[in-house]
Amino acid sequence: MILDDFDWTSGEIVVTGKGQRQDRLPLPRFVGAALVSYLQYARHECSTRQVFIRIKPPHRGLKPGGAIRRVVRSALERAELNPEFKGSHLLRHSLATNLQRRGATLAEIGQLLRHNDLTTTQIYAKVDIAALRTVALPWPRGAL
Repeated sequence: MILDDFDWTSGEIVVTGKGQRQDRLPLPRFVGAALVSYLQYARHECSTRQVFIRIKPPHRGLKPGGAIRRVVRSALERAELNPEFKGSHLLRHSLATNLQRRGATLAEIGQLLRHNDLTTTQIYAKVDIAALRTVALPWPRGAL
């Protein structure tokens, strides 16, 4: 993410994904305010146009995906958790599963995750078997 990805006038951010696909998404006011605060008071001065940089010198842009992956893995270790997914995609899987539990449709989840195909969304939004057991009716006797 670079500084040029933000359109402060229209309150949008350009997000680039796989295959260089670009989408313009709304930039909520509170997120914009937090970013401005970070840029003014927390981010070290350096020549890179990347928004997020290394804290320790040399102050340069973070490698794509690597920093988030390390933060997620470190948090999982501290919490002594060992989920199936351990990298940055854990956040996407968790979001999709939580949205599904709250009643969001696969189409809505897919739109939020910027998927072109619902079959991709199905991979992220796993069915919660334990939750289904609590609402499932008992199998009728003699049904077979």
